[in-house]
Amino acid sequence: MALLEVQAGERFHSVGMSDVADHVPDQQALSRSQRQGLIWVAEEDGKIAGYIVARVLDGNAHIEQVSVAPTHARRGIGRRLISHLEMWGRHNDRPATTLTTFRDVPWNGPYYRKLGYRELHGAEIGRELAAAMQHEASLPGIDASRRCAMIKYNGDVS
Repeated sequence: MALLEVQAGERFHSVGMSDVADHVPDQQALSRSQRQGLIWVAEEDGKIAGYIVARVLDGNAHIEQVSVAPTHARRGIGRRLISHLEMWGRHNDRPATTLTTFRDVPWNGPYYRKLGYRELHGAEIGRELAAAMQHEASLPGIDASRRCAMIKYNGDVS
């Protein structure tokens, strides 16, 4: 999965975000999510085509990372993985699904808005989600002013 993450991150070079493109996935976070059963993988032809890593923040399902192999891009794999997590959230009494993302990168904020997510502001951002955003802001290449938290409540339909 780490190799797929690096391959998927290559797109960030095209928008001048090389530090983000070169980011190495946090193996501790991946291991934690795996132990908790919060990683789902999409396969095509026996190969990993994409995956989603989740955790629970502020009582909500939270998308930690979703990545699709460039060779499998634009086939709805990411959307299906996100839908699967949303369904997991509904079945596990999580009121919403949250994420953090770049608000202006086309396959980030605009993409999630198309899926029914909306941006959170100020006091709407829970304590754990705010801490996650603060941690992300400390990573190389992350311009906090370009980041946002988003939410989709389980009753919302995209």
